[in-house]
Amino acid sequence: MAVLKHSVLTINSGSSSIKASLFSADGARRNFRYERVHDQREAFDQLLHDLEGDMPELVGHRFVHGGDIVDPARRVDAAERCRLEELIHLAPLHLPGNLLGLDLCLQRFNAPQVVCFDTAFHATMLELAKRLPIPNELGLRRFGFHGLNYAYIAKMLAGVLGDVAYKKVVVAHLGSGASLCLMENLKSVDTTMGYTPAGGIPMGTRSGDLDPGVMLELAKRYNPEQLSDMVFQQMGLMALSAGESSEMNELLSSNSENAQFAVDYFCRQVRAAIGGFAAKAGGIDALVFTGGIGEHSAEVREKICDSLAFLGITLDKTANRAGKNEIGLAGCKPVLIVPADEEVMIRNLCLSVCP
Repeated sequence: MAVLKHSVLTINSGSSSIKASLFSADGARRNFRYERVHDQREAFDQLLHDLEGDMPELVGHRFVHGGDIVDPARRVDAAERCRLEELIHLAPLHLPGNLLGLDLCLQRFNAPQVVCFDTAFHATMLELAKRLPIPNELGLRRFGFHGLNYAYIAKMLAGVLGDVAYKKVVVAHLGSGASLCLMENLKSVDTTMGYTPAGGIPMGTRSGDLDPGVMLELAKRYNPEQLSDMVFQQMGLMALSAGESSEMNELLSSNSENAQFAVDYFCRQVRAAIGGFAAKAGGIDALVFTGGIGEHSAEVREKICDSLAFLGITLDKTANRAGKNEIGLAGCKPVLIVPADEEVMIRNLCLSVCP
């Protein structure tokens, strides 16, 4: 195993769960996960207990939004903490939990804290992808998200795909939050999410892109707080299934028409995004699935790929159902499953900021 200069604790602190990994200086790794968290303080106290005295020398945090900066990571000082507070309106579902996790770690660990941004990987996007069709002086643009995992995937692809990795590759990060990224030369050139993590394809409780007229109409019916709650908590799969569930595995196991409709709608929109990237790029050379749904749902992968033969993408259905890493049919373009590992990227960024 590789020897690190410092032990690093990585934190992915959300609204209802906390994931952590401790990378020891000898290269060992311990993973911790706390689900359905109602009090983050209790969860961090449990993490302290579970660490069994192994205290990190660096603590790295996943932050969904970094604002306008292009730095992939920053060490936290008072000025940076204040700057992060001002970004909450850009990701109200995620940043409050991210910030609380940071503050609790500042209290509990005598170690430098580093924040790592999901938006930074998309700094290389084409200007055609960054711009919104609104007056530029408004200062609003597309940022893109899930960048820590996209950066990890990009790092892994060369060893899996060889020269194809540097061509036109679409990565589908599908989970309760979902987006797709078009990469060329292992860099982001376009992505489906936009100014906030609410845009793009439908997600568990987020709608993805909507006709602006729909938002104008909703703004007449609800006050800003109600509308914000609706946008981030009541749309997407939850709404499409008529409130049955926002969880893809529950919808797949259901026999209801509403659940089937939600699944079909989601897969159709993912196909549309893949086709859209292919049209923009003049074709694609490989497709990668990652994230909770992308990695674990053979049925969703099959539904998405069934109509993509015109792009040279056809699944080996036996390999797909077995969850193999390579699931494309021989002679067709590569289709891969690459498990997400944002924690490795956070560790690497921490060591680059605090060598």
